[in-house]
Amino acid sequence: MEITVRKSDIVNEVLLTQGVVERKTTIPILANLLIETGEDKINFAATDLDLGIKSSCPAKILETGSITTPAKNFLEIIRSLPPDREIKIKKLENSWAQIKCGSATFKIVGLPTDNFPTLPACETDLVQIPAKILLRLINNTIFSVAPEETRFALNGALLLLKPLSITMVATDGHRLAHIEKTHEFNNINTEISTLIPRKALFELQKILDGIDEKDQEKEMVSFGRDETHIFFSIGGRLMIARMLTGQFPNYEAVIPKDNKESIRLDKIDFQSAIERIALLADDKSRSIRVVLEDHKLEISSSNANLGEANEQIKTEYAGAKLELGFNCKYLLEFLKATEDHSISFDFKDSQSSGLLRPANEEEDYRYRYIVMPMRI
Repeated sequence: MEITVRKSDIVNEVLLTQGVVERKTTIPILANLLIETGEDKINFAATDLDLGIKSSCPAKILETGSITTPAKNFLEIIRSLPPDREIKIKKLENSWAQIKCGSATFKIVGLPTDNFPTLPACETDLVQIPAKILLRLINNTIFSVAPEETRFALNGALLLLKPLSITMVATDGHRLAHIEKTHEFNNINTEISTLIPRKALFELQKILDGIDEKDQEKEMVSFGRDETHIFFSIGGRLMIARMLTGQFPNYEAVIPKDNKESIRLDKIDFQSAIERIALLADDKSRSIRVVLEDHKLEISSSNANLGEANEQIKTEYAGAKLELGFNCKYLLEFLKATEDHSISFDFKDSQSSGLLRPANEEEDYRYRYIVMPMRI
């Protein structure tokens, strides 16, 4: 194999594979990037056996073939080369790869391409999802996915497709994020439910974030699945993830229906106050106290090793005194994700979960964030 490629064409595609490559592995080939020649392009593939990425970029093909090369080292070399220059990549004996650019030459060890796992192919696409919508759903829920794998079904987000809507839900057992978007899918007539693994969500988010904002309106994401894998195809890039199994919780039962007390808050004021009070929150619990009474909301924190802090925000609240405890990190993640300038915070009592939502909801979006209270 021998090819010539421009740095500006190759560097982003190689960078895209880095989140998938398995660095700490007992299977050496999983730390490698597969590079194959195509018609006037080179194709890249990386996998950790649970998640895979395929992409490509334009190239001059001098000799067809394929190589695998250590993904991290290959990226570092490519990034170090001068901008707007052509790079020559050639396969040498014993699976070594030679990289030349100007007067610089590198030779790095590879592994036989026969050892690289075969990635599954998507037979049919189920739906086309606008990139802007999918990115919005991920941004509004991804922080609520459980990071540990003790409860397997919570280690991902639920994607729910219906003929007239698309929904994403994520929970770690302490909080739940739910967003629904009105959207018509002409080619489905039933409900399609899929659990997307946490790592796949992060990689999908990176791909969608890389699309220019003005192109997100028209760019479509092809979604498909088979018995064991899900597929997302975006602009020549394909992400393949092993499907999560297990029963996702009944999220509709978690969403409060009787939170009678509600206050409206300026998002920036509320977020800034929490960030300040969080400076003296307990390092482990991250707990803050929220007290509502007499047209004000008071936020406070206490740390035996550091001290205490409190701040008040004026509100329209005129009910009985209400004291609640929350993990400040959970509140801040919602506030950073929501796009509205004001939010509604709904309560029932100090033992019940709080519900946050945009105060001025867009007509075709419905966003809900439920946070369980903490003992204070």
